[in-house]
Amino acid sequence: MCGIIGYIGGKNCVPILIEGLKRLEYRGYDSAGVGLIENNTPVVIKKKGRVAELENKISKLKIDSSVGIAHTRWATHGEPNEVNAHPHVNKDSTIFLVHNGIIENFNELRTDLQNKGFEFRSETDSEVLVQLIDFFMGKDVSLFDAVRYAMNMVKGTYGIAIASTHVPEKIIVARKGSPLVIGLGNGENFIASDVNAIISYTSSIVYLDDGEIACVQKDSFEVKNIDDELIEKEIQQVKISIDSISKGNYAHFMLKEIMEQPVSVKNSFRGRLLFEEGSSKLGGLQGFETRIANSNRILICACGTSWHAGLVAEYMIEQYAGIPVEVEYASEFRYRNPIITADDTCIFISQSGETADTLAAMKEAKRRGALVLGVCNVVGSSIARESHAGVYIHAGPEIGVASTKAFTSQLVVLALITILIARTKHLSLVDGQNILRELDKIPSKIQQILDNHAKIEKIAEEFIDSKNFLYLGRGYNFPVALEGALKLKEISYIHAEGYPAAEMKHGPIALIDKNMPAVFISPVDSVYEKVLSNIEEVKARKGRIIAIATEDDNYIDKIVDYVIKVPNTIRMLMPILTVIPLQLLAYHIAVKKGLNVDQPRNLAKSVTVE
Repeated sequence: MCGIIGYIGGKNCVPILIEGLKRLEYRGYDSAGVGLIENNTPVVIKKKGRVAELENKISKLKIDSSVGIAHTRWATHGEPNEVNAHPHVNKDSTIFLVHNGIIENFNELRTDLQNKGFEFRSETDSEVLVQLIDFFMGKDVSLFDAVRYAMNMVKGTYGIAIASTHVPEKIIVARKGSPLVIGLGNGENFIASDVNAIISYTSSIVYLDDGEIACVQKDSFEVKNIDDELIEKEIQQVKISIDSISKGNYAHFMLKEIMEQPVSVKNSFRGRLLFEEGSSKLGGLQGFETRIANSNRILICACGTSWHAGLVAEYMIEQYAGIPVEVEYASEFRYRNPIITADDTCIFISQSGETADTLAAMKEAKRRGALVLGVCNVVGSSIARESHAGVYIHAGPEIGVASTKAFTSQLVVLALITILIARTKHLSLVDGQNILRELDKIPSKIQQILDNHAKIEKIAEEFIDSKNFLYLGRGYNFPVALEGALKLKEISYIHAEGYPAAEMKHGPIALIDKNMPAVFISPVDSVYEKVLSNIEEVKARKGRIIAIATEDDNYIDKIVDYVIKVPNTIRMLMPILTVIPLQLLAYHIAVKKGLNVDQPRNLAKSVTVE
């Protein structure tokens, strides 16, 4: 879960690398470093902490280098410090390497290299790679072949970039299970783990696939597979604006992304609503509609916030399409010998499209013969390319580590998939049209909630010293309770749990006292009366209650301490609205505690390791 950027060309690469690292910092911020070649001399500079600290260290030096690689780290093996920071170098610093991923057999390789006389400085698995490459170069092979031979010995995942004073006109990159792209310029080329890092300089991108190794020079690139066979790669044009990956006038990316949701949600269904047909148009699923509708079962796999979106989709699909749905943690999916048949459809949800557990689960389902669909945000991502078919959510770049607008856009796309399947089966034209009309109104209803965020900020002030929270909901809003609790945990470091409201009596009610806030997601719907009973149970035990309620509910104000109102909509779309106040509540609590909401401790945005 680290960030990689590299440059080779005619400019001084230092400011390019630093800018790229800043745009990648959401992928890891334990430490950062650069490896440069200046007048055929290696220069490696590393610093524990944020990129700004590395930038300050470099600014005191006068470096002019046209070849360099850089890295921002999220620690897996070895604590965050300068020794464990990347780049890692060989014994004479003539080869340096940056790595994203995990080398599973690093202990075995390390022991073997130590027996051959190689010395290790760090605790990381990554250092094994540079020492292994050095070993093969000692056998008088090219840097490219040394990388290829080394990668043939590695078990695990990697996205790597290597530079060397032996061949200063080249950067070698390789990928297996961790994203890498090549950006093409005029007399200069770039490499990165995320397009966002280089979009200021080029929109012409080559995506590397697993098992591919590339030699990048300032005016050319060549890609081969690990068996040394030449591969022709398609150059793709990406459309991402600089404004979309900048904070603008907002204090944090998270707040910007919360406030963007009227637009991001609209973009998720723009051009996809077929009002006359009461259905949806999803080009990425064209030709697969009947196959999906005839599935014996739909299995949804995801992690974190995307898993919560999958739980909402379970309610949607079973209610409207009548197909059994199971929702799995992608991280557990492969490890229990899942029963999958060719009659199953498996949907894999990931904002980045690079989530390692989700990608591995997808490959397993594909191997077992299921129809595999991807739902992701990043165009050209691994999940998008590995799936048989799929749908982009079009939420736009999401930089804040705690996902907000991606979640609501995922819910929109999952609703569109539900409508498509249901209309292919038995959903009536009138019912389909009613859902579409309600969906079309959602952006303006989100805006109504956002316009009320000052009230939510005031409520947040009351809870900054709380140590625990309980989030409770039923039906479609149980997954929202889970998501609300996750948001609070991620950015405020307050312990929070999400539960089905009725399950409170089976344990969590023991925690209720005057110091335990309980957040109820309680719109007026088919289980409203049941939730009111649960509220009374908490009230009787002196719990402090925050209710997310619908605007037509005047009764709930009388029995709870705080109420945040949301507009009405149909049940399947209500989670898109009820989650917004929970995002804002978590945000304001964390900000008032003086915490970094965009880069919470121990977390990174795109989880590309298991």
